[in-house]
Amino acid sequence: MYRITKEFHFSASHQLSHLPPDHQCARLHGHNYIVVVELAAADLNADGFVRDYHELAPLKTYIDDGFDHRHLNDVLAQASTAENLARHFFDWCRARWPEVTAVKVSETPKTWAEYRP
Repeated sequence: MYRITKEFHFSASHQLSHLPPDHQCARLHGHNYIVVVELAAADLNADGFVRDYHELAPLKTYIDDGFDHRHLNDVLAQASTAENLARHFFDWCRARWPEVTAVKVSETPKTWAEYRP
């Protein structure tokens, strides 16, 4: 199996107001997010790729237009956790590229959430 990944970045604020008031994530705060999309295929295409990285440009546009420097509570219907972001980006990507196998989202250099069906 061949696997490739591509990384995207954005900055945004959010607030997990459903948490107890003394929880640090209940306060308004922001992160410099990293999104990593993973694609896999048993065979390479005629160009020797799982998929040409250039074809993933629409994800950068989607992130830049809809998530970068936004308040995520206004963007997502569900709680704006890294886990929910990973699922959201996975669903968006998988609808466009069937080779997508997982999406990881980082809020801090030491934390990652991943959605992989």
